[in-house]
Amino acid sequence: MKYQSLILGFLSVGTLSVWAGAAQAATINWTDWTTSNNSLNSNFVAQGTITTSTSSVNVTYSNPQGISFYQPSGGTDYWQNNQAGRTPATSPYTSTAVSNIPTGTDLIALQYAGNQTLTFSKTIANPVFSYVSLNGNGYAFDRDFNILSVGDPATGKDCGYFGCGTSSKSVVFNAGTGKTEYQLIGTGEPHGTLQFTGAFETVSWRSLSNENWNGFTVGIQGTAAEVFPPSASVPEPFTIVGTLVGGTAALRMRKKLKSTAKE
Repeated sequence: MKYQSLILGFLSVGTLSVWAGAAQAATINWTDWTTSNNSLNSNFVAQGTITTSTSSVNVTYSNPQGISFYQPSGGTDYWQNNQAGRTPATSPYTSTAVSNIPTGTDLIALQYAGNQTLTFSKTIANPVFSYVSLNGNGYAFDRDFNILSVGDPATGKDCGYFGCGTSSKSVVFNAGTGKTEYQLIGTGEPHGTLQFTGAFETVSWRSLSNENWNGFTVGIQGTAAEVFPPSASVPEPFTIVGTLVGGTAALRMRKKLKSTAKE
């Protein structure tokens, strides 16, 4: 019974540590969008860089349909709360999983329905995707996601730059492509953040309709190697039990030999 309690206690501490770590909001390294091919009307391609504590990841965004505009530096800060500055605690882009608002004014503004892709130079983990003014539109992603936050005063979150709205997820089988789509649907003027789960190098989606304009940026906590490092070696439960049982047996043998010597 003591051995079982020790094992259960050991496992419980480890489990609680995981839960505690998962509950802490992460600092996100947002993409610094820098260059593009300046072809806004068709075959648009943009590049940026994500810098983490130990790595640098190149990001490429491609959209055959073209975009509305590209803002790699300067311009309007559309990541503000209600057009009135940045307050992380009430920002529509922060949550229990994301502690910081997208950096600077960097943004890619979309306009046309159709497919587009983000490509990362290294395998990244659990990226976050923040969006502005998903007005009457939606995105159909090739990967599952969780909606982390949306501007909504009822939940303590300020509206975004252009107001408030709702965001929801719908999982749909696309008979045309034979693939499952994970759709982000917006009503009103939703501004928020979602997070993909897993480790990968690309994310693709299609804008469901023409709408000028809705915008986005992307960030990561780290690369897959940083977020999912090799686990430290932990003794298996039977090893712990074996060690304890073996130690007890050795102690009994020493006592018996000592008693025999006295006789």
